[in-house]
Amino acid sequence: MPLSQTLTDGLDDYAVGRKIRELRVGKQLGLVELGRHTGLSAALLSKIERGKMYPTLPTLLRIALVFGVGLDHFFGSERRAFAVVRRSERRRFPEKAGASPGAFDFESLDFAAKERKLNAYLATFRALTIDNFKLHRHPGAEFIYVLEGTLGLYIREDETQLEQGDSVYFDSSQQHGYRRVGRKACRGLVVVSPGSAGST
Repeated sequence: MPLSQTLTDGLDDYAVGRKIRELRVGKQLGLVELGRHTGLSAALLSKIERGKMYPTLPTLLRIALVFGVGLDHFFGSERRAFAVVRRSERRRFPEKAGASPGAFDFESLDFAAKERKLNAYLATFRALTIDNFKLHRHPGAEFIYVLEGTLGLYIREDETQLEQGDSVYFDSSQQHGYRRVGRKACRGLVVVSPGSAGST
């Protein structure tokens, strides 16, 4: 029975044929030689490698045993991360829950993506005095691009003021904090690379 387009697309995501070919070429085996080890014909193996045929699980297990890998080797999806967040879907949240406002509100720009390797936010910064800075730190690195206004970034026991169009990259394991400088609204694009431990 022919497979539906949905099933075909789903199977193609795993690129099983290409993975088999990579294993075979890596071991410097020809199709005929792999056929002798698996009991499968070279023609059948060729069709599988070229994506013209999808192997059954017993067939795939035979091939996996030759190369000393588990079936899981073939089932890591090849689909690349891709996620769109529409402006209307974004929600604004305070820096932290509670009665007293934090230094900024933020909107996640990438919440729809799975297994993210970074986190991107649109931050709206509040006006605070230096005495009211709430310093924090977290593993990883942080990048800020100022979209409008003037941002005061407190780091290394000093404040650096960034104007519209300025950007900064820093090790976020250092104590740091932010504030809006002046009356004009201040917004920035914030990109954070997560570290291996929780924030402190």
